[in-house]
Amino acid sequence: MARVFVSSVIDAPAAKVWERVRDFNALPRWHPRIRDSRIENGEPSDKIGCVRDFHLQNGDRLREKLLGLSDYDMFCTYTILEGPMPLTNYIATLRLTPVSDGDRTFIEWTAEFDCTPEVEGDLVNGIGTNVFQGGFDALKRHFGGR
Repeated sequence: MARVFVSSVIDAPAAKVWERVRDFNALPRWHPRIRDSRIENGEPSDKIGCVRDFHLQNGDRLREKLLGLSDYDMFCTYTILEGPMPLTNYIATLRLTPVSDGDRTFIEWTAEFDCTPEVEGDLVNGIGTNVFQGGFDALKRHFGGR
């Protein structure tokens, strides 16, 4: 099983960062690689089991299902149902933790999935750099950080 872990610190209160990333359908508003997104069947974007159908800027389409969401613990967990990457059993969690020193946010994004050994390194690097770190960098810019 392949694993990806990326973390960062954002110079903004965790409640403010959570407000920006909480909506399961809001990826296009904060992640630069996402072109558009919609929740299937008109369901609320915070309903466990809802499915987001979205496109990357390059046109690739993904469908992901919300598995868990907690406003108290500030995390969301989801799985990929359909996408262009050669992987299966993908489960990811985006989690925020308040940093009391400076009222900042520790943010971490993790994923586990199955794939062939030949593509594991490229997938781990691509997801970690392009998706996870790319999202963190956009959040940092939004909140006035580096």
